[in-house]
Amino acid sequence: MIDKILEWYPHEEILKCEGFDEAIIGVADDSMRLIYSIKKCIEILMVDMNEEEAMEFFNFNIRCAYVGEKTPIWCIDDF
Repeated sequence: MIDKILEWYPHEEILKCEGFDEAIIGVADDSMRLIYSIKKCIEILMVDMNEEEAMEFFNFNIRCAYVGEKTPIWCIDDF
């Protein structure tokens, strides 16, 4: 997905969260912020952690981090 987004918008500044390319589910066309699946992010973290550790790490170290106007959007998609 990230390759297509970068191809479609070659002149846009796109900020990505390293190690989570497989969790990208889209881009907000009004702000050019990447949209990530929280469920997929947790699954990626669970390669090295159990579910509780992955959720805690994600919520405290990734989801709450503000890195400017291009901070990614986190989509709750585990219903």
